[in-house]
Amino acid sequence: MTEPQTPPETTALRDQELLARWTSTLLAARSGREGPDPLPYGRNLLSRWNEPQRRYHTAEHLRGVLDRIDELADQGGEGGELELVRLAAWFHDAVYRPDRSENEERSAALAEKALTEAALTPHEVTEVARLVRLTTTHDPDPGDLNGETLCDADLAILASDPDTYRGYTSAVRDEYSFVPDDAFREGRAGVLRQLLALPRLFRTPYGAAVWEERARANMERELGELTGPGA
Repeated sequence: MTEPQTPPETTALRDQELLARWTSTLLAARSGREGPDPLPYGRNLLSRWNEPQRRYHTAEHLRGVLDRIDELADQGGEGGELELVRLAAWFHDAVYRPDRSENEERSAALAEKALTEAALTPHEVTEVARLVRLTTTHDPDPGDLNGETLCDADLAILASDPDTYRGYTSAVRDEYSFVPDDAFREGRAGVLRQLLALPRLFRTPYGAAVWEERARANMERELGELTGPGA
């Protein structure tokens, strides 16, 4: 599938908006402490999110995760250290190569280096890196408000409307275009079965109430398409 080309002016406006959000988030996390200009760090991160090998894990995904964090904060009142959760969203797929398995670890290491330079405290740096690593499993401990918020926001695409969900699965397939069809279907089906076997996909009260049922319906439908007759 060939992705439609986004007009350059639309991309520029999106990136400008994201950089403004990055700057306000980092400044809020620093709580008035002195530190370097946030913009170079934001531009570096955004260049990563706009790399050409990405089809789903793009700046649009980043914006979607940030929007869902805001939704959880506004609707669910989940608590936690929201500025650190937002920073973790910026870093969680900052290093992304679909043919490698260490993306989360490398992204966490990037967060540790960049946020230390950007004048966050050791606690804040450690927490952001922990959250980035948590997106490997999306399995936060009970009561881990930061982890629950980030993981639910990252998985919220699963609960999108059917057309958006199909676009998501198509983009994921494009990212793994180097994998033969049979192997991809087998691997993807395994991921879906693993997720569907979980007692809960979403750990926040709002996510469980609003996203859970729709996400399971989307995944069940996709699993049937991957494994049914003619697949």
